[in-house]
Amino acid sequence: MLCFGKSFENLQVTSSSSLTSSDTPSQRVQFILGNEEDAEHVSHELFTELDEICVKDGKDAEWKETARWLKFEEDVEDGGERWSKPYVATLSLHSLFELRSCIINGSVLLDMRADCIEEIADMVLDHQEASNELDDSVRVRVREALLKRHHHQNEKKKNLIPIVRSITEGARKQSEPHLIGEFDGSATSPQPIQPNEAAKNGAGQDSSQVDLSKVDLHFMKKIPEGAEASNVLVGELDFLERPIVAFVRLSPAVLLTGLTEVPIPTRFLFILLGPDGKAQQYHEIGRSMATIMTDEIFHDVAYKAKDRSDLLAGIDEFLDQVTVLPPGEWDPSIRIEPPKKVPSQEKRKMPGVPNGTVCQEEEELHAEHHGPELQRTGRLFGGLVLDIKRKAPFYWSDFKDGLSLQCVASFLFLYCACMSPVITFGGLLGEATEGRISAIESLFGASMTGVAYSLFAGQPLTILGSTGPVLVFEKILFKFCKDYDLSYLSLRTCIGLWTALLCLLLVATDASSLVCYITRFTEEAFAALICLIFIYEALEKLFHLGELYPYNAYSDLDKLTLAYCKCAEPDNPSNETLEIWNERNITASAVPWANLTVKECISLHGHFAGTACGHHGPYTPDVLFWSAILFFSTFFMSAFLKQFKTSRYFPTKVRSMISDFAVFLTIVFMVLIDFAIGVPSQKLKVPSKFQPTRDDRGWFINPIGRNPWWTALAASIPALLCTILIFMDQQITAVIINRKEHKLLKGCGYHLDLLMVGVMLAVCSIMGLPWFVAATVLSISHVNSLKLESESSAPGEQPRFLGIREQRLTGLVIFLLMGLSVFMTRVLKLIPMPVLYGVFLYMGASSLKGIQFFDRLKLFGMPAKHQPDFIYLRHVPLRKVHLFTVTQLTCLVLLWVIKTSPAAIVFPMMVLALVFIRKVLDLCFSKRELSYLDDLMPEWKKKNLDDASKKTEEVV
Repeated sequence: MLCFGKSFENLQVTSSSSLTSSDTPSQRVQFILGNEEDAEHVSHELFTELDEICVKDGKDAEWKETARWLKFEEDVEDGGERWSKPYVATLSLHSLFELRSCIINGSVLLDMRADCIEEIADMVLDHQEASNELDDSVRVRVREALLKRHHHQNEKKKNLIPIVRSITEGARKQSEPHLIGEFDGSATSPQPIQPNEAAKNGAGQDSSQVDLSKVDLHFMKKIPEGAEASNVLVGELDFLERPIVAFVRLSPAVLLTGLTEVPIPTRFLFILLGPDGKAQQYHEIGRSMATIMTDEIFHDVAYKAKDRSDLLAGIDEFLDQVTVLPPGEWDPSIRIEPPKKVPSQEKRKMPGVPNGTVCQEEEELHAEHHGPELQRTGRLFGGLVLDIKRKAPFYWSDFKDGLSLQCVASFLFLYCACMSPVITFGGLLGEATEGRISAIESLFGASMTGVAYSLFAGQPLTILGSTGPVLVFEKILFKFCKDYDLSYLSLRTCIGLWTALLCLLLVATDASSLVCYITRFTEEAFAALICLIFIYEALEKLFHLGELYPYNAYSDLDKLTLAYCKCAEPDNPSNETLEIWNERNITASAVPWANLTVKECISLHGHFAGTACGHHGPYTPDVLFWSAILFFSTFFMSAFLKQFKTSRYFPTKVRSMISDFAVFLTIVFMVLIDFAIGVPSQKLKVPSKFQPTRDDRGWFINPIGRNPWWTALAASIPALLCTILIFMDQQITAVIINRKEHKLLKGCGYHLDLLMVGVMLAVCSIMGLPWFVAATVLSISHVNSLKLESESSAPGEQPRFLGIREQRLTGLVIFLLMGLSVFMTRVLKLIPMPVLYGVFLYMGASSLKGIQFFDRLKLFGMPAKHQPDFIYLRHVPLRKVHLFTVTQLTCLVLLWVIKTSPAAIVFPMMVLALVFIRKVLDLCFSKRELSYLDDLMPEWKKKNLDDASKKTEEVV
């Protein structure tokens, strides 16, 4: 890394400003950028084009476009008649010094007022004549050269394939009418720009027409709104004896027809015309000028410069930041790929920041990771009131913002993803409660709760679902009621009402402010656990299919023709079997065992006999292996299509659409393949009638029923545990969704979320429906499916993450469709379960991305030289990073053991314990280390001091 500011101080031109000659280039640039802006010198985004010309032996020549810059350089390939891939421009240090010399010795014309290229040429040549550098005959020929036609690369394409070009341009004009309207308001024929519009755009009245047939509308989309052009014109003229150099800044910018390949007004021109024989040297100086114009700092200096010395200060500051690569240690012909993320150049505008150092402000300890939403108000329902005030202004936009194709893709994906766990949870609950709460109740409860939550919650991006600890709680409660002869549904209603009341109490006292103690350490341990459980259960369900559809591992292929499987009478029937026969008045000897189907044989407790039989029936390896193919194909195809946005195939809009609809397209494709192949894989089972599973219960439950009256009071004890369970599950997921990395603009509402969960928990309890809280993996998948990225990114520039499409429609439609699923059984029963298991695996795996814990876990197997350049590795010793990771891994293993054990009901308490474990880490790590590895824990003392200072200011 070399700094060149002092090495050529003797060349620096003394400024007429108040700055002294001892000021560094950086200080001079900061002074220039600190000047007040006027209307004529407001910076705009720049598109830079390099055109070259060669006039020899009086032959007719024209300007040819050879390169362009929007952010990165693109060259016209020699003989390829196409644009190169965008790449980071690499410049020779010599060409930069030559450029500096050109600015010193050439003409600098700032704020020139001209309406056409003819006027500009005349003014530049007048300035050259005034310097006694040009005679009349040479002047005429130079003027002719400057006014020659400009040939652009997109015109070659048009001549090569006019039919294809016209078709594609026609399609673009129809799909992008807004682009056409920017120039002439007409999609049929080019119209002249009116004088009043020309004035608005900075164009002169003589800049007659914009011929849209010559405009590449696809590239035009990449150019930011309000951008201006910077034209670099270099070339060799055989009649010149000395170079002609001019730097021109127009005020206002002028639309010069035919000069630039895109119809935007020109602000800057750099002209370098020299004698014959130095074309490559002129080309490199032109590239240097074009590249430096794309630099964020020099770009601003060029707009605000008042004289030549200001431009030189900008070049000197640029040279201060230059990195030199030794010539023998790299290949200059290699094009450097654009980086995924370009660092901010704001530090160059700050005083006292040399090259290669990080601003002290960046190294300050990170502030608390939660916003004002979690500050305790000290008033009853104060937090809830603030949540409502915060969210109310965005309520209408929450619905308008959902009117997007991306939202359609999101709810189609999440609908399929939510259906299976809800029905599966209902089935497991039905087995545990002997059908008192089953699949239809689960569907109805999920639909009703989800719709209400999507309409009125503070963070509608959260998706509600069923959780494992709730199922464990239901099993324990049902067993207790059965042992003591109590009404399960009535006691459950009382517990639910108490839990809802306690949730209301938590909302009233701003208890959600305690969420500020849930840092990244706890978030990631919890999120990683849920993701791993999703992955584990998806694989477990696939292995379970091996029991339903067994295969013969040691079959003799030569004896397949002798294989058979039939039902036979059991040799030693059990007492249970005998009871079933007696109940049905069945005589074993009268049953035609050999003619029974598989289901009939199983229902009569028959015995399967034969070489093609397993324990539970005939071997069906085709079903098992077809299910495995569907499972893994769904996972890999979903992942592949999701990443299709970064593919090199198809236009951007097509790639984005395929990426958005990745999971839905995969499910549709797999359903069609499964239907075409015809292998009887296991299908999704949806209840076909809207009525309670059991006839002895209705849709409303009496809280007392046949239970003693005191059970209504005693229910408050298990309700305490249930409240902790609901609170922790809900709020940890809410914290993950509301992370600052997601760039949410509409705020969050922890108190309002908890209120809605509590209210719907009470409603579900009275109606005898399952309880639903925030589902971590489904919520993360929902957020990931709604990510917004910049569309008009420059060629080579990676799309920037803009935030999340915050709206209520996706959640609302998901749960409305879920409620209507009873009427869509004909379609839903075609979906193979292995496909849904594959979707679960994809959701679990994709949700692991972005979890820092797994990045740190991989460091154990990496040599130091191969470790990624993570920010925490720069500031925290590796042994401390490993210690933090091991602590988190130990907590994750303990959570897994508890979650999968009979003690799963205390799982929320263990998650709560993570907060205290994290507090203990304050003794092992410094605050600076924790600021990089985790979020700093909030300090009450600091808050109290801050509150006191605010009160003091109010009094004053």
